[in-house]
Amino acid sequence: MGVIELSIALHRVFDSPNDKIVWDVGHQCYAHKLLTGRFLDFSALRMKDGIAGFPKRSESEHDSFNTGHSSTSISAALGILSADRIQGGMNHAIAVIGDGALTGGLAYEALSHAGHLGLPLIVVLNDNKMSISRNVGGLSKYLSRLSMKEKYQTFRRHFDAMAKKIPFFGEAFFNMIVRLKRAVKAVFYFDNFFVDLGFEYVGPINGHNIQALTNVFTDVKKLNRPVVIHINTRKGKGYGYAEDDPKSYHGVASFSVDGGIPEAAIGVTVEKKSFTEAFSDIILESAKKDSRVTAITAAMQTGTGLSAFAQNFPSRFFDVGIAEGHAVTFAAGLAARGLLPVAAMYSTFIQRAVDQVIHDCALQKLPVVFALDRAGFVGADGETHQGLFDISIFRSTPNMTIFAPASENEMRLMFYWALRNEIEEPHTEAQRHREHREREKRDISGPTIIRYPKANCPNEIEAFSAPLETGRGVFVSRGNKNEVCLAFTGSLYSEAAGAAVILKEKNIEADLYNLRFLKPVDENYLVSILNQYKLVCFIEEGIKDGGFGEYAAALALSHNCSAKIILLAAESKFLEEDKALGTREELLTINNLDSNGIINAVIGQ
Repeated sequence: MGVIELSIALHRVFDSPNDKIVWDVGHQCYAHKLLTGRFLDFSALRMKDGIAGFPKRSESEHDSFNTGHSSTSISAALGILSADRIQGGMNHAIAVIGDGALTGGLAYEALSHAGHLGLPLIVVLNDNKMSISRNVGGLSKYLSRLSMKEKYQTFRRHFDAMAKKIPFFGEAFFNMIVRLKRAVKAVFYFDNFFVDLGFEYVGPINGHNIQALTNVFTDVKKLNRPVVIHINTRKGKGYGYAEDDPKSYHGVASFSVDGGIPEAAIGVTVEKKSFTEAFSDIILESAKKDSRVTAITAAMQTGTGLSAFAQNFPSRFFDVGIAEGHAVTFAAGLAARGLLPVAAMYSTFIQRAVDQVIHDCALQKLPVVFALDRAGFVGADGETHQGLFDISIFRSTPNMTIFAPASENEMRLMFYWALRNEIEEPHTEAQRHREHREREKRDISGPTIIRYPKANCPNEIEAFSAPLETGRGVFVSRGNKNEVCLAFTGSLYSEAAGAAVILKEKNIEADLYNLRFLKPVDENYLVSILNQYKLVCFIEEGIKDGGFGEYAAALALSHNCSAKIILLAAESKFLEEDKALGTREELLTINNLDSNGIINAVIGQ
C-alpha cells in the first residue's frame, strides 16, 4: 500500500509497456497489476490457477522483467535501456528499488556501471525505513529539483563545453569547477553517494503526493543522463492498523479489514510446531550450552525463526541485510576464528551465494551450519521461491554434509552433529560406544546443510530419535520379507507413510526408509539395502537432475543391484505456471509427490 501513489504517478507520466518499469523483489507490484488490466483476476492472487504475486512477463506485457529475488532491478533496467538504444529506440527504463533491496551488492554493481555508461536510467529509490541518511532541509530539496530542470541541464552542458575550450588552462579550469561543485554539494548534502557515481540526485520527495511525483517524473523524462529519485513512503499507508504495526502486516493471511488482525493472532503459534519454530528452539538451546554458537540472517530474522535468538543473544546475532553472499563469507570468517556460525536463510536464497559456500566454506573445510528453511515446494510465491535446487547444487560439493530431517527430534540430532558436540549423555553403554565411534568417523571438518520444509513437524516416533550413523538413514518401519521399499527425504515422511498404509490395503507391503544423510553416503550400506528388495522407490522433495535419487540409481547400476529403481522428484525444469502456485500440499499433488502419486508409481511397476 506504500507504493499506490507512486504506481499511479509512474503510469500517469510514462508510457507502459513502451517505457519499461522494473519492480525490485516484486512484492510492491500489486497496484501496478491493478492498473494494467488485472483487476478482475486480483481475488485469485497467489492462489492455484491465479495470478502471480510478483511481476511476470508471461502474464502481462506491462511486466517487463520477472522478479522475486531482490536487488536485481537496476541491472535489469540498465540492460533493457541499453538494448533499446542499440536497437535505435528512445524509450525510458525505470527501476523501482526499496532501501532494503539496496543493501544487496548487485544493486551497487549496477549503479556503478550505470554511472559509467551515462544512459538516462531512472532509479526510483523507495525509502520506507529511513535507512539512508537524510539530506539537509528545504535547500537540499530546492537544489536537487533545480539540478534536474531541462534549462539547467542545457546551461550546464554549454558551460562545461565552453570551459574546456578556454586556451591553455581550459581543462584545469573545468576540473576546478567540478571540484568546487562537489565541495558545495558536500556542504548541503549529507549523502552524495549517487552524485559521485555519476547520477543526478533528486529528493527526498513525499512518495504519497501524486502531484509532486508527477511533476518530478515529468521533468526527469527530459533529462538525458542517469538519475536517482529518492522518495519517502510509509508501509501500510492509508490503513491505520498496518501503519502502526508494519511488521505484523508485512505478510498476512485473511483478516477483518474493519477490525484488523486480532491481537491474539499476532505471533500466535499453531498447535503443531512448524520446522521453523523447531529450529528456533534448537538454536536457542544450543546457544545457551555453547557460547561459540552465533546466528546470521540476511534480512529474514522473523522468517527464519531467529527473533528469540536475537533477543537473548544480541551480541552473537547478525542481520547483514539482503546480502546472502556476504552472509556466507562472514560466517566463514567467524568459523575461521573458532566460532560455530549458523547461517539461516531460505533455500531459494542460498542460490545467491553458491560461490561463497563452495569457495569460502567447503574448500577451507570450515564448520558453517546452513539452516535452509523453505526447502522443497513453497506455496503461493510461484516459481521464483521454490527450494528445489539445493540438493543438486551442493551434493557435488566436496567436504559438504547435507541432512534432511523428518521431525523436530531428528533436526535436533542433526544440528548437534553439525556443531560437533553432544546433546546429552547417552543412556546406555552401547550408546556410549556408538557415540564414540561416530565422533571418530566425523573427524572431518566442513560445512553442513540442514534442509527442511515450510510445514508442520509430524508426530514423533521412535525412529526419529535413533542415534545418527554417518552416511546412513534409519528404517521407520520394516517387515521380514517385504519386496518394496519407499526411501524418502525427511520432509516427505507423511506422504510416504500415507502411501504405505494404502499400499498395504492393496496387499503391497512396503518398508519405509528415512534417508537422513543426503551426503555423505555409506555406499556399502545403501547397496546392501538395494539388494534386499525387488523395488526401491526414491522420493525426494527436490529437482530430479543431480538429485539423490539419480545418484542412488547410478550406484545401483554400477553394483548390479537386484532392486528395480524408480525415482519420484520434481521434474528437471522450472515449474510451469499451473504447477507453481498453490499451497505446499497442492504443489505436492500437482507434481505427483503426494501419497497418491507414490502409490500410482509403485503400482505402475
